Amino acid sequence: MTRRVSDLGHSLVQKMSSEGGKEDCLGWAARDPSGFLSPYKFTRRAVGSEDVSIKITHCGVCYADVAWTRNVQGHSKYPLVPGHEIVGIVKQVGSSVQRFKVGDHVGVGTYVNSCRECEYCNDRLEVQCEKSVMTFDGIDADGTVTKGGYSSHIVVHERYCFRIPENYPMDLAAPLLCAGITVYTPMIRHKMNQPGKSLGVIGLGGLGHMAVKFGKAFGLKVTVLSTSISKKEEALSLLGADHFIISSDLEQMKAIAKSLDFIIDTAAGDHPFDPYMSLLKTGGILALVGVPSEVKFSPASLNLNMRTVTGSVTGGTKNTQEMIDLCAVQKIYPNIEVIPIDYANEALERLIKRDVKYRFVIDIENSLK
Repeated sequence: MTRRVSDLGHSLVQKMSSEGGKEDCLGWAARDPSGFLSPYKFTRRAVGSEDVSIKITHCGVCYADVAWTRNVQGHSKYPLVPGHEIVGIVKQVGSSVQRFKVGDHVGVGTYVNSCRECEYCNDRLEVQCEKSVMTFDGIDADGTVTKGGYSSHIVVHERYCFRIPENYPMDLAAPLLCAGITVYTPMIRHKMNQPGKSLGVIGLGGLGHMAVKFGKAFGLKVTVLSTSISKKEEALSLLGADHFIISSDLEQMKAIAKSLDFIIDTAAGDHPFDPYMSLLKTGGILALVGVPSEVKFSPASLNLNMRTVTGSVTGGTKNTQEMIDLCAVQKIYPNIEVIPIDYANEALERLIKRDVKYRFVIDIENSLK
């Protein structure tokens, strides 16, 4: 039976009284737009009949953690506990939970609720639901503000939990829940998984390095496009890209004009679009997953060669589980730097400076005390 989010609050109250009491949760929170994180105790909701309680072992560090702790969007609600690349172990399940049992390895991504009855929810594209609830700083069905994975445990409806195969390292699984699915979703949607086709990747950070890895796994010829020559060796030798182009070098760019079937643009900073559009073949597709302050290009860049520019955010539950399973089967692993929770503030500063290869992952289990 499908229920509205507005109906869930009443049933949650019943569940909280019928399925056990609340327990304290330890996390790290920002108290104001300085974004400075420090220890914070709070209360998670009780485990409802369809909920899973997860002991968090690891949480990836995403640029969203910077933006929301520092109120870049203008609507952050403090105290704010960030983190939406969450991996852990099931420690309790509600009476109606079907998919998980105590001891399972699970992940939680960028949202923890949705209406479950709109066309997007029915297609398991819950991230597009107008009533989707973000994993942190969202308003959940019971009226509480959601708090993320920089914490000891989390309670989530089973629909929004993902099975992590036992043979996949839990620290490496964390970045898949945002960075991985953010590039995987447009690649699948636009059929960027056809062996022999050519893919360009703009930017080589947390998202970009995963786009390279997926591209190679799909049998694509991958070209990394960067303004920094210092990234050439890591792109070719460490990540296995086929080609590396300095995008500010006009001769190099001209040499690969109209050679790419697809481009994944992960760059967060402002950059010109026409030079990159010129690299696409007739009918080529540029998928924008970064968030520059503006997107500006000549209509001719689209019209004359039937090109497409498309946008994407993370992904629905169907694609997310498929991606995780693919990574386990093909041994696709993010490159990470594991840190303790008390390094989180420094990690966010380094993330702003792009000083990470390629994703920080907080060891919650061994450092959050």
